[in-house]
Amino acid sequence: MQIFDVVIVGAGAAGLFCAGIAGQRGLSVLVLDHSEKVAEKIRISGGGRCNFTNLDCTPANFLSNNPNFCRSALTRFTARDFTALLQRHGVAFHEKHKGQLFCDHSADDLIKVLLAECTAGQVTRWQPCSVKSIQSGSDAQSLDTFRYEIECDRATVRARALVIATGGLSIPKIGASDFGYRVARQFGLRVVELRPALVPLTFDSASWSPFAKLAGLSLPVQIEFGDRKARISFLEDLLFTHRGLSGPAVLQISSYWKAAMPIRVNLAPSVDLLQALSQAKLHSRKLIANELATLLPSRLVDTWIAHDSKTAPSWQRPVNEASDKALAALAERLSNWELTPTGTEGFNKAEVTAGGVDTRDLSSQTMESSQAGLYFIGEVVDVTGWLGGHNFQWAWSSAFACAQSLASKFGATQQSV
Repeated sequence: MQIFDVVIVGAGAAGLFCAGIAGQRGLSVLVLDHSEKVAEKIRISGGGRCNFTNLDCTPANFLSNNPNFCRSALTRFTARDFTALLQRHGVAFHEKHKGQLFCDHSADDLIKVLLAECTAGQVTRWQPCSVKSIQSGSDAQSLDTFRYEIECDRATVRARALVIATGGLSIPKIGASDFGYRVARQFGLRVVELRPALVPLTFDSASWSPFAKLAGLSLPVQIEFGDRKARISFLEDLLFTHRGLSGPAVLQISSYWKAAMPIRVNLAPSVDLLQALSQAKLHSRKLIANELATLLPSRLVDTWIAHDSKTAPSWQRPVNEASDKALAALAERLSNWELTPTGTEGFNKAEVTAGGVDTRDLSSQTMESSQAGLYFIGEVVDVTGWLGGHNFQWAWSSAFACAQSLASKFGATQQSV
């Protein structure tokens, strides 16, 4: 029976990165994954170019029951540390928007880097290979003795440490599963409630029917959720869909949204609508609708006219004949549009999974759990990043923290990675 220093379950971003570092620091590493392909989430991310990190990544860009948990790992391995690795491998990349970094050519360039790092560390990889069971040798008195016995399709192996890097429930078509959470529960660890995050929001068909015709329309908005004590706001693009709302603004707010609670949207964040309409009243004889069409997309204005029965009579008169009160009410509705989603598009369309292995049962320094020798890294942990490369940075940072701990614990030599 083969014995490895480390068995890593999951050949995604976190798993491969951790494997490469640990292998290059002298550990014998086996990576298992039930899928034939590696790092499919990297491959499909960012339109095939992968938004692999964010230059402005800080702990403030993450959700967790313990918001400070991610601080240690993010500080010790930063976005610039990862870009330095890509530069050493000659991978070209660029900043697209708000610190978001993408590969110039293809996400495959990034996957090749991770595999090259694994090759340099003499990492063994078995794919496809499903894990059937995990048993703990928790009575072992020495680190030289294996702690875990892992039965998988190809063989039964033993490991001094076991790393779970299986991701979350998002995008099941590329192999997502609840395996990591089942392992956590098997060893008595807590799991924070799982829910789709970075996901489009949906509305009941009756209330949404007036806006369904806007599917495909995108515009910059300010979107908010929460009360004054706990309000979160994003300035991003919104996209209308047949079933509801999507686009970066909505994906961001979806991670915070709670069922049956409203969100608020300012449809013209760069314009003071009341001031613009009041100024138009002084010198224009255009219909109010025509004035608004200079400030908002005409499709949206036409739909709003048809839907907003409260102001419909006012739309049909020149702006210079409208009362100040009517213009103020109109501006308020457009700049503070309150609507309550009925749900989300679920894990099928979610980019990540919120919740996960409870950080109270993990070390923020090492990612080791309260079950000795058992580690959790990446999306499977209750750390969820904003849109824009933050979740991949958490994969790199948590993997690095884990690999450092493994190398230190088992006395491996440290090399620069």
